[in-house]
Amino acid sequence: MTVTSSLRLADREQVLAHAAELVLDSWRAFDRARPGQPEPTARHRTLLDEPLPESGEDPRAALDLAAELLDASFSPARPRWFAYVGSSGLEIGVLADALAATHDVNVAIESGGGDLVERQAIDWLADFTGFGPADGLLSPGGTISNLTALTAARERALPGVRHDGCGGHRMALYCSAEAHYSVVRAAEVLGIGSRNVRALPLDGERRADPRACAKAIAADRRAGIVPVAVVATAGSTLTGAVDDLDALADVCAEHDVWLHVDGAYGLPAAATALAGARFAGLARADSATVDAHKWLYVPKACSVLLVRDAEALERTFAHREAYIPHSAVEHLHPVDRTLEYSRPLRALKLWLAFRVHGAAAIREAIERNLRQAQLLAELVERDPALEALHEPQLSALCFRHRACADGGDPRSERAAARTLALADAIRRDGRILLAAAEVDGVPCLRACVVNHRTTDEDVHALVDVVDELAEQLG
Repeated sequence: MTVTSSLRLADREQVLAHAAELVLDSWRAFDRARPGQPEPTARHRTLLDEPLPESGEDPRAALDLAAELLDASFSPARPRWFAYVGSSGLEIGVLADALAATHDVNVAIESGGGDLVERQAIDWLADFTGFGPADGLLSPGGTISNLTALTAARERALPGVRHDGCGGHRMALYCSAEAHYSVVRAAEVLGIGSRNVRALPLDGERRADPRACAKAIAADRRAGIVPVAVVATAGSTLTGAVDDLDALADVCAEHDVWLHVDGAYGLPAAATALAGARFAGLARADSATVDAHKWLYVPKACSVLLVRDAEALERTFAHREAYIPHSAVEHLHPVDRTLEYSRPLRALKLWLAFRVHGAAAIREAIERNLRQAQLLAELVERDPALEALHEPQLSALCFRHRACADGGDPRSERAAARTLALADAIRRDGRILLAAAEVDGVPCLRACVVNHRTTDEDVHALVDVVDELAEQLG
């Protein structure tokens, strides 16, 4: 006798067709900018205050409600989302997620085809960025990828620390003063301590000073402190600055210290003719992080950790447990190289993106974003009301509206309050979205172009909207 699950959709073909139409409607809406950002309605708030339902409702009605709520949410897939570093929901990646979730492969123990897809996606990304031959893994995000790399670096610096603990050892990390906060968070998690993260001074291009790095490592060694890793930033979140990877690799080679490159945002630009030279020395790194859900356009979450030596991960994470049997030839599972035990097939969306579109088309989209950041810098320079606070190295630009300082100190509390008011007005207006930021104590607005849908017209609109709303604020 065949038993049908009570959780099976009774009319799944029709429900799937309805869901596909909702997805297609969203894609069509993302093709162009819209005049504003809708807010959740009173009806939505009432529905979302209801108690747990004991009986279900029509799945098409539930999907419609979900689509309405998503439409009233801030989506980085829209072409005029310039805030933060958002994923832009590449269409083939959306379909990959749906297909992967349907099969629900766990890439932890041997998974057959899933293992091969992840392996090839890592190989392709290493080739695309110029990292060179690599092993690696996929993780939920750059924070976890960075933590994984630095855990391996700690084990290399202090062999056996995973078993024995840190004991009386003091350790240190070295990174740019504008490195991502995930480096500090990793130091806290790993027992290194946030006070032992050496924030290196910046040069004129906002890059970490290699000479200061070498001096800090030498001083720590003399004090009995163990250097764990140098974290080079390849595209800072604030300004897009790329550290001098070659010079930092020289320092690490001389002092025998692990070099990790945090390229979560910027590393895909290494594949381009426009910005590739900035990443010279990448092939000398021990590890690197790339968030494919940022500048490779696929949906969250899809971070990739590239490593030169897979055994470094295995020495750090491998376990022998009765519930995770290993074969007679000591075959290691993906879980023996990662922090996770349940791992969805995140690689499928990146693998399909490369297979469907090809490296050339993805590279061209990144170069278009690079040119759009240069266009924005030119528009800001030509606008007497605006001032850029740095030259764009990649696709991020911080700029201020001169009126926010009211002719006074651009670092004053008044300037900060006015800049935040302008940023809030931009958010409420909804035609574009920018982030408030601060560069060298100067409050400002920050734009980052990492969307394959963004056009030059959208960049022009950014400046027009900022000027219009600033004038309205007086």
